[in-house]
Amino acid sequence: MTESQGSNPSRRALIGWGGAGLALGAAAAGGAVAMARTGDDMDPAAAEAGGAVEFHGVHQAGIATPVQDRLHFAAFDVKTEDREEFVQLLKDWTAAARRMTAGKTVGEGAYGGLAEAPPDDTGEALGLKPSRLTLTIGFGPSLFDRFGLADRRPEALVDLPKFPGDNLDRSRTGGDLCIQACADDPQVAVHAIRNLARIGFGTVAVRWSQLGFGKTSSTTPDAQTPRNLFGFKDGTRNIAGTETDRLKKFVWVGDGDGPAWMTGGSYLVARRIRMNIETWDRTSLQEQEDVFGRDKREGAPVGKAKEHDEPFLKAMKPDAHVRLAHPDANNGATILRRGYSFTDGTDGLGRLDAGLFFLAYQRDVRTGFIPLQRNLAAHDALNEYIQHVGSAVFAVPPGVRDAHDWWGRTLFSKEA
Repeated sequence: MTESQGSNPSRRALIGWGGAGLALGAAAAGGAVAMARTGDDMDPAAAEAGGAVEFHGVHQAGIATPVQDRLHFAAFDVKTEDREEFVQLLKDWTAAARRMTAGKTVGEGAYGGLAEAPPDDTGEALGLKPSRLTLTIGFGPSLFDRFGLADRRPEALVDLPKFPGDNLDRSRTGGDLCIQACADDPQVAVHAIRNLARIGFGTVAVRWSQLGFGKTSSTTPDAQTPRNLFGFKDGTRNIAGTETDRLKKFVWVGDGDGPAWMTGGSYLVARRIRMNIETWDRTSLQEQEDVFGRDKREGAPVGKAKEHDEPFLKAMKPDAHVRLAHPDANNGATILRRGYSFTDGTDGLGRLDAGLFFLAYQRDVRTGFIPLQRNLAAHDALNEYIQHVGSAVFAVPPGVRDAHDWWGRTLFSKEA
């Protein structure tokens, strides 16, 4: 049950979410710079200014958008059986996301309203810049078991198979839907997820969540390639946000790919990968470089001098990660990665619970992540040092086109 349907006299119940908030667009607050996405790229000056990423577009922001420094990812379970209540939540979430990505408070703000009602905004992002916040929504396979959506589930939204070596924790796996919040300020990202969870209380509940830091891949290849917790450069050959042809071929769902409601969307695979960093840290440099197929200093492939030199795969060991992950070893399978490192305390045995929160977008999971992961799970030397412990897959709908549009409209509207 959303707050507007409850008994508390909140301002949302009195003025509704469909008023001024829906028409405000993406103007930035506090003197920050608001930037429209050209394709899905963004002026670096806007990033330095903590600017806003345009919320509206053919595709959702947060996919090909230049990767931000921080992540808060949350998967939700739906608690209501009322289709209209869930649709209203999607509209409420869209209105809130539109404001938060512009650096504004949710609804009427964190103070100054009715003393008898909870504020519309929790307030911890007051005074902070938009920090390039993007909010991206996805729908899990289990959502299509309710609300009469069974015949609208895309064939590409398959349940992932169990791969060799998987040790999945059910409490960190699956979900009816997800929200990915990326920003350059962790408080801005956490504020966004917190407020969406608060708005959805009673209608949805958080199933699991993950904080991430230190992006492990980039969609801006002219910038320095980030490093993962093993110390190696990661995502050297990732799809760039400016490569419109590769995005069209490998990331965006096209006309005729499946149901019309997914055109312009994508498919997301999220995997929580535990890294056995204590074992890795006691491994020789030569073996580390053999495992990846690149040198640790420059990131150059075996036998080459520079990171971006074309790799000669046969010069690498047969079980080298780069060799096995290369499109040439997977019938051309290519994905767009947006992963983040994480550390979540210890495992109770004196070892850090740390690793990679892997996020991959693709046009079709069946020709993207699944064949790639099957190859890696069966042969990759890196498997000695990692384990997949959480997993989820989501259909990511197209972008919100304008101030009257909302997340999931193409799925839930009868005319779609």
